[in-house]
Amino acid sequence: MNVWKGCDDMGHHGWRGDPPPTEALARERILAAAGRCLDRAGVRKTTLSDVAAEVGVTRQTVYRYYPSLADLLSALAEAGAADFIERMRAHLTPLDAPVDVVTGAIVFCLEELPRDTRIALLLDADDEGLFGRGITSTTGFGLGGQFLRDLPVGWGACGVPDDDLDDLAELMLRLIGSWMQHPPTTPRSPDDVRRFVRRWFGPALSTDPPPHDVRS
Repeated sequence: MNVWKGCDDMGHHGWRGDPPPTEALARERILAAAGRCLDRAGVRKTTLSDVAAEVGVTRQTVYRYYPSLADLLSALAEAGAADFIERMRAHLTPLDAPVDVVTGAIVFCLEELPRDTRIALLLDADDEGLFGRGITSTTGFGLGGQFLRDLPVGWGACGVPDDDLDDLAELMLRLIGSWMQHPPTTPRSPDDVRRFVRRWFGPALSTDPPPHDVRS
């Protein structure tokens, strides 16, 4: 029988004298420690030894839960993404018009992503071996499409069927990724971004009937 004892090869001295009672809590502590290390030193200078020292265990203990730094940072990024999505969902809840939701989501991402060190891991284009294509991956597009489906928005009213929401998410994520990695020389204010997005997304997401063609 596998009984979790909340200890490691450091004995009662591990975990700063307060071993976690479950494996789930052990993982949470390691992730929290990794987050603090990233905030202090950044991803390039953070090592598994740093994380182990922060949480108060040996490096071998961290290896039991996360076999490599890439695995640990990936788990940290995934946890950050889940938290970020819930915050964005709450931000968009008051909106119901499709163009307002798309505009609000893009502006929210452009404002909040640079402030979140965990999400920044997904946007690090130099780490191809770590996270591949990040948010501009097939998985990212699928998750984005599901996020749009879960919102209380009448996408069909603007001519966007359910099957097209993955494509809409792809367009949004590619725009966000491009803006993040290659910002304009003259930064746009949030209001400028809203006008820009509404100008080009608005016609495609309008719920108004098309104007009558007087030639018909």
